[in-house]
Amino acid sequence: MFPTFRRYILTGLIIWIPLGITFLVIKALLELLDKLLLLLPPAWHPEALLGFNIPGSGLLFAFAVIFVTGMLLTNIFGRQLMSWWDNVLSHIPLISSIHSAVKQLVETFFNADSKAFSKVLMIQYPRPGLWTLAFQSNDATDEINTKSNADMVSIFVPTSPNPTSGFVLLVPKSDVIEMDMSVEDGLRMIMSLGVVQPELAGKE
Repeated sequence: MFPTFRRYILTGLIIWIPLGITFLVIKALLELLDKLLLLLPPAWHPEALLGFNIPGSGLLFAFAVIFVTGMLLTNIFGRQLMSWWDNVLSHIPLISSIHSAVKQLVETFFNADSKAFSKVLMIQYPRPGLWTLAFQSNDATDEINTKSNADMVSIFVPTSPNPTSGFVLLVPKSDVIEMDMSVEDGLRMIMSLGVVQPELAGKE
C-alpha cells in the first residue's frame, strides 16, 4: 500500500511543482511589466480610464512602446536620431561601455545569421577526462587564431541550474564535439541538474 501511496504523491508533485513555478514566474513577470504603467500620467492608467484594473496591461503597454519605437526608428530620420543618441552615450564614461556591450549582444542574438547559441557542444572541462555541455557563442577572431596558432571557437559554459551565469572559453575546434541535441534540450538538461536527458524529454 505504501508504494502505491508514494507513487500517487510523486505523480502529484510532478504535475503541480512545474505548474506552480511556471505560474509564479509569469505572475512576477506581469507584475514587473505592470510597473511600467507608472511612467504614464495617473489619468492615463487603465483603472482611471476604465474604472478597473486590467492584469497584464503592463505587457500590452511594453509591446506598444517597443512596436512604436521600432516603427519610428526604421525611417531615415529615426536612424539619424538613433545614431546621434549612440554618439552621446559613447562619450559618457562607464555608461558607454555598458551600453555598447549590451547593444552588441542584443543585435547578435536577434541577427538571423548569428552563430550565437546555435549549437550544443561537449568539451573536456574543468580537466581532461571530465566532460561538460557548452554552447557555441561565435567563431574566434583572426587575431586569436593567429596568436594561438589554432582554429579556435568561442564557447559559453553555463552553470547549473542557472544557465545565465557561466564561463566564456576559447577552445580549439579540434577539442570540441558538436552534439545533435537542440539548444532547448541542452538548456533543459543543465537546468534539471542532468536529471532530464534529451532522449527522455520527448517521452515526458
